[in-house]
Amino acid sequence: DIMTKHEKLMAEYDDLYIEERQMINEGLYADGCIWINEKMPSNKKLAILAEEIGHHETSSGNILNQDVINNRKQELTARKWAYEKIAPLDKIVTAIDSGCDEVWSLAEQFDVDEDFMREALKHYGILDM
Repeated sequence: DIMTKHEKLMAEYDDLYIEERQMINEGLYADGCIWINEKMPSNKKLAILAEEIGHHETSSGNILNQDVINNRKQELTARKWAYEKIAPLDKIVTAIDSGCDEVWSLAEQFDVDEDFMREALKHYGILDM
């Protein structure tokens, strides 16, 4: 299979308009459209795409102003959605049981960057890694 994980995720959400393009931000979601920065590596694109789809699934309104507490809550909800979509707890446990016991090896296993994996592990309460 030659599709990357982020391309497979894009295909799963073919009802959304998803475009990779040059941009300042890593990603942006608005009204059924997602833009992803084309300059990022594939593993970063997967993490950002999942979060932007998380906004589609869980957010409402303009949440760009992160000084507003409700907007920060919606941002966190979208990130949690992304962790659970890309790296569900049961698959993390299976990977750990199979010998992936470092953040970098889990990140490699799930094809995400280490920051995303570290935050996913925190989300699940797995902090001792």
